[in-house]
Amino acid sequence: MAQKGHIGVTSENIFPIIKKFLYSDHEIFLRELVSNAVDATQKIKTLGSVGEYKGELGDLTVHVKVDESAGTITISDKGLGMTAEEIDKYINQIAFSSANEFLDKYKDDANAIIGHFGLGFYSAFMVAKKVEIITKSYKEGAQAVKWYSDGVNPEYTIEDADKAERGTDIVLHLDEENKNFLEKAELTRLLNKYCKFLPVPVAFGKKTEWKDGKSIETEEDNVINETAPAWTLKPADLKEEDYKKFYQTLYPYSDEPLFWIHLNVDYPFKLTGILYFPKIKNNVEVQKNKIQLYCNQVFVTDSVEGIVPEFLTLLHGVIDSPDIPLNVSRSYLQSDQNVKKISSHITKKVADRLEEIFKSDRNQFEEKWDSLKLFVEYGMLTDDKFYDRAAKFSLLKNTEGKFFTFGDYKTLIESNQTDKEGNLIYLYTSNKDEQYTYIQEAQAKGYDVLLLDGQLDAHLAGLLERKFEKSRFVRVDSDTINNLIPKEEEAKLDLSDAQKESLEEAFKSQLPAIEKVEFTVALKALGESGQPLQITQNEFMRRMKEMSAMQPGFALYGDMPENFSLTVNADHPLVKKVLAEVDGKTKEEAASFAAQQPVVRQLIDLALLSNGMLKGEGLANFVKRSIELI
Repeated sequence: MAQKGHIGVTSENIFPIIKKFLYSDHEIFLRELVSNAVDATQKIKTLGSVGEYKGELGDLTVHVKVDESAGTITISDKGLGMTAEEIDKYINQIAFSSANEFLDKYKDDANAIIGHFGLGFYSAFMVAKKVEIITKSYKEGAQAVKWYSDGVNPEYTIEDADKAERGTDIVLHLDEENKNFLEKAELTRLLNKYCKFLPVPVAFGKKTEWKDGKSIETEEDNVINETAPAWTLKPADLKEEDYKKFYQTLYPYSDEPLFWIHLNVDYPFKLTGILYFPKIKNNVEVQKNKIQLYCNQVFVTDSVEGIVPEFLTLLHGVIDSPDIPLNVSRSYLQSDQNVKKISSHITKKVADRLEEIFKSDRNQFEEKWDSLKLFVEYGMLTDDKFYDRAAKFSLLKNTEGKFFTFGDYKTLIESNQTDKEGNLIYLYTSNKDEQYTYIQEAQAKGYDVLLLDGQLDAHLAGLLERKFEKSRFVRVDSDTINNLIPKEEEAKLDLSDAQKESLEEAFKSQLPAIEKVEFTVALKALGESGQPLQITQNEFMRRMKEMSAMQPGFALYGDMPENFSLTVNADHPLVKKVLAEVDGKTKEEAASFAAQQPVVRQLIDLALLSNGMLKGEGLANFVKRSIELI
């Protein structure tokens, strides 16, 4: 005889609530139902292993089937099954303390609703207009039963059913809005996303083979998951090829990883996983969201910001922990103490692994540094504890391609690159080709020049200036060679105010108009062998503009024009010739003279050219003028 009743909830509107507030994440219904089937299957295996179930286990594959004509999806298992009393206990009784509190607290977070209230099964009503459960308990003499509800109100029906084998079939009659889930391609996508590594075989349809030029369905089940993925095995049982093969399973067509860390922790929390160091391109954003988070081999998310330290989001791979709840909000995860402990542990393991490789095979470490650098710098910039560890193995690379630890490099340069104030000056270039002339001048003075050409290097320079005692990072083109590392008082300029004014105007008047670029002219005594004219850019302003490209907080600097200094060497013979001609002239007369003298514009263009700023018409005019002067 059929039994009718009301599902035990204090709110009469459970189904509209589920449909409305879970709609944005409605695809997770398949994860929830297949996970429940796998859980029931694992439990019957456990009972069999301890002798509480003495029957034949048989084939324990979970089956997902679709019937397009009937509009149904069926998830079948041969697990524990349920009696009528167990259905009443686990399906019919849902306790909400307050419907209003429930709505207010969880209306914007689908996962939180399901996870907090144990509503995994009820996610079925996000996509179905009717749900049936046909189940038979493993218990001897159990009567098979059928439960169904239309999902409109809390009413359900439970009655005896005919079912020969133990286990459970969940039948979803999809509503019109969710007919897309009847498509094989869509179900395949969801199963691959959420169920790819479940510990019990999950089959969807049959395998196919090519025969007589077409695809033919075979009798063999199409098992979509790998029940024992690499992270669940012991490191001793895995070879290098196994790790690489698993990486390709996670990220098909990707380059091989640099190396990996196999996580296996039992206390104070349980954590397994494999984290891979990818060959990181010179772009932070593109590489994120590649870590997949699992709970007992059930996929949770691949958006792990806030769950693990931000810099670890550049890693690829899998983290699996039963201590990370399957269905909770992002804000809950971020405040959960277990998650914080897991995050700290992973950071330590990553740092330890890098230090281990550095110590055991420094040559290999140096070979891979260009691919590792972005990751390590990101970690140092965003995590103080990681900086403390990484400072032991982080490397600096100079323009000659040689690598140094922080301590080694300080020893190399401190005797020659300490200024008169006792500051240690780290000279660097961000582009070896564009700043070639400046690098040559620095090396001629016996200075060493670092190559800082990465996306985060401007930020790193600022960080190291704060960490290193009495140290500054200065780009080689930010000042004249004598002022990059001032060792003594600047040579006095032996010119009258009138001479300075006319000489400055002669060169200033001939500077080209470049959009969003401003020039200031400075006269200095740099010796007869020094460059006649040099264009430099203030280190602070340039660095702020570079940082503005990545950080909104520096946007003010990004909108400001580029400000360059044209340094005129009053000691150079060519400049002295110009001075002799304009000496005693007014500013207007000096400008008029300079406009008629190709040597003035030629000197300016040479300075622009060495700084990569001479282009288009200006470059064409320079070439033409050079030929004429020759």
